[in-house]
Amino acid sequence: MENSYQTWLWEKRGEACVRNLRKHGFDACLVHSRDEARELVLGMISGYETFGFGGSDTIRCLGLVEAFKAAGKTVYDHWQDGLTKQEDLEIRLQQGRCDCFLCSANAIAVTGEIINVDGIGNRTNAMTFGPKKVFIIAGMNKVTADLESGLKRIREVAGPMRARSLGMETPCAGTGICTDCNAPQRICRATLILHRRPLLTDISVILINESLGF
Repeated sequence: MENSYQTWLWEKRGEACVRNLRKHGFDACLVHSRDEARELVLGMISGYETFGFGGSDTIRCLGLVEAFKAAGKTVYDHWQDGLTKQEDLEIRLQQGRCDCFLCSANAIAVTGEIINVDGIGNRTNAMTFGPKKVFIIAGMNKVTADLESGLKRIREVAGPMRARSLGMETPCAGTGICTDCNAPQRICRATLILHRRPLLTDISVILINESLGF
C-alpha cells in the first residue's frame, strides 16, 4: 500500500516537473519504468552513430551501452576496464564531440531546473554544447521541489553517496556529511544549472517513476 502512494506522489510531481521543463524549452516526459525509458531512447536514435556516456549508474541500468554496441554503434565510455590515463582522457574528450550524449542528473527541480555537480567536467560540458542530441535520464528520487532543495540534495545525498561508491578519500565518504572540504579527491568541483535549454543543444529529459542512481 505504501509503495502505491509513493508511485502516485512521484507521478504527480513528475507531471508537474515535465510541464515546467517543457516551458523551459526541454523535450520532457515521464515514464513508468526503466524498460519503458530504454525503448523510448532506442526509438529516438536513428541517424546517430557515435554515443557518449557520462559516469551514470542510472544510464547503465537501462542496458543502453550494451544495446548500442550490439547495434554496431561507436560508444565512448570511460567506465571500461583497463584504460590508461591517456585513453580515459581521450574518451572523455570524444564524449563532447559525439552525435548523442547520455547522462543523468544529480537533481531536477519540479520548477524546471536541472542541476549537476562534476569533479572533472566532461559531463557538464557535453550536456550543454557539442553533441547533436542529449538525453538526461533520472529516477523520480532525484526530483526536488525547487532549485534550492536540489542543491541541498546534492550536498546531503548525491555527493556523499557518489563519493562512497567511487571509493574516494573524502570526509563525506566516511561520515555521510558534506563539510565543503578541500580533499584532493573531492568530486564536487563544478556546478552546472540548466535554467533553460541551451540554444544550440537538443535535450530530451526522461523521468522514470522509480528510484534509480544516487
